[in-house]
Amino acid sequence: MTKDSIALIGFMATGKTTIGKALVKRLGKDYKLLETDQLIIQEVGKSIPKIFAEEGEAKFREYEAFVCEIVSKLNKVVISCGGGVVLNPVNIDNLRKNCHIILLTVSIEEIYKRIMKNRKKSRPLIKKEESLEEIKKILTYRQPLYESAADFVVETSGKLINKIVAMILIELKHLE
Repeated sequence: MTKDSIALIGFMATGKTTIGKALVKRLGKDYKLLETDQLIIQEVGKSIPKIFAEEGEAKFREYEAFVCEIVSKLNKVVISCGGGVVLNPVNIDNLRKNCHIILLTVSIEEIYKRIMKNRKKSRPLIKKEESLEEIKKILTYRQPLYESAADFVVETSGKLINKIVAMILIELKHLE
């Protein structure tokens, strides 16, 4: 069975949703974008910060695993995964069954800039007053997990969205 879905992984603010939307547009109407965080919100009926505050990170990760298992079985989807999806190896095992896994990266400074620019989006693991240090700490821990999960890596800093999508499509052809 050939893989016909794509899972975008990476730290928060690396462009997973933006690139996911552009990929779906380029791949055509047969494809659909799914965001694991949005699916969790729909499933649980609470925002992610509220889940973290009321139920804790461990419970959020359970919801994430449930959603990953479901979306990993779908065909012709582009999945924008939450930044912590790699923390549970089962998520990656499930995604790998039907998806090419692509890691999107940007510099820590760029992540910080994007998070600060988009403060409306609540990021429960990042506290504004200590953001840069928090980002470094979390990313240092997660980076090896991201890299070992990915079929390939795409650096997105300073690149046009269409160029990034074209790079991804070229890389995907090499995997077939």
